Amino acid sequence: MEEGAILYPYLKQKARFVDREVTKWSDIVKTWNGMDVIQGPALIGVPLAKTSISHSGAHLSPDVIRSMLDVYSTYHMDSEQDMKKTVLHDCGNVEMHVTDLHQCHKRIEQTMHALMVAHPNMLPIILGGDHSISFPSISGFAKHKGKVGVIQFDAHHDVRNLEDGGPSNGTPFRNLIEGGHIRGEHLVQIGIRNFSNAKSYHTYVKQHHVHVYEMKKVEKMGIVAILTESINKLRSQVDSIYVSVDMDVLDQAFAPGCPAIGPGGMSSGDLLEAVELLAKESLVEAMDIVEIDPTLDFRDMTSRLAAHLIMTFITMRQ
Repeated sequence: MEEGAILYPYLKQKARFVDREVTKWSDIVKTWNGMDVIQGPALIGVPLAKTSISHSGAHLSPDVIRSMLDVYSTYHMDSEQDMKKTVLHDCGNVEMHVTDLHQCHKRIEQTMHALMVAHPNMLPIILGGDHSISFPSISGFAKHKGKVGVIQFDAHHDVRNLEDGGPSNGTPFRNLIEGGHIRGEHLVQIGIRNFSNAKSYHTYVKQHHVHVYEMKKVEKMGIVAILTESINKLRSQVDSIYVSVDMDVLDQAFAPGCPAIGPGGMSSGDLLEAVELLAKESLVEAMDIVEIDPTLDFRDMTSRLAAHLIMTFITMRQ
C-alpha cells in the first residue's frame, strides 16, 4: 500500500446521502463569531420553559428547529428563487439562569437590545421557548425601535393577572402593556379561540383597545384581509412591527407538539400564507416562534412547520 493512503475512506463522523445539486438550509447557516456585523436574517435561541404554566419541554425547541433546517432545500418553487447564496446567521442561544426567572427575562431583554443597537439591519428570528420570552424580547426590541406594534398569532390573549403566579407564558402581553412597552391599540391578536380564555381577560383586551380577530373572524374574513387591515391600521401609528407566533394558534391536527393543543384553530397553510404576506412588509422587523415541546411532537411535525415559517419569512423578504 502506498505511503499516506487512506485505509478507511468511507468512514465519516456524519454519514449522509449528498446530492450535488441540492443545497440545504443548514448549508447556508453561519455561526456568528460575535464580531461580524449582521446584515439580514439571524437566529436567536431562547431556551426557556420554566415559566410555562403547564409542563413543557419548550426549552429544547430552539435546537430542534435548527436541526429541521437540514431537511429542506433552499429552492422556493413558487417564486423560482434559490436561497443558496443567502447567509443566515446563527447567534446561538441566550444563556438562561438556572433558578432566577426574572434574571432570565433580563438577559433576554439585554441581549435583544444590544444586538439591535449593534446590528440595526439585522432581521431577528427568535426561537422560543415558551411565550413568556416575548415580553423581554419585545421590550428589548422596543428600546431600540421606538414605538412598536405587535401582530400576535395565538389561541390565548396571554394577559393573565400577575398576582396569582407572577410572570408566565400566560402574561407576556399584560407585562408589555402595563410596563408601557407597547400600547393596547398597537397589539393585534389573531386566532383567539373559544374556551381558551377567561371572560375577564377578554374584557381586559377590549378595555385596552387591543384589535382582536377571533377564529370566527379569521374564517369569515380570511387571513389576507385581516393582515391587510391590521398593517394599514398600524402603519401610521408605529415605527416597527414585531410578529409573535404562538404555535397553539394552529388546530391540534397541525401542531401536535404544542403544550396547549386544541381544536378549531388555524391551518398550517393559512399560517404560512400569513408569514409570507408579513415578510413582504418592510415595517415588519422581527419574528418569534414559541410554544413547541419537542418531547410531545409526532415526527417533528410542529418543529418542521416552524422551520417552514422561518424559510418562508426569509425567502419572501428578498
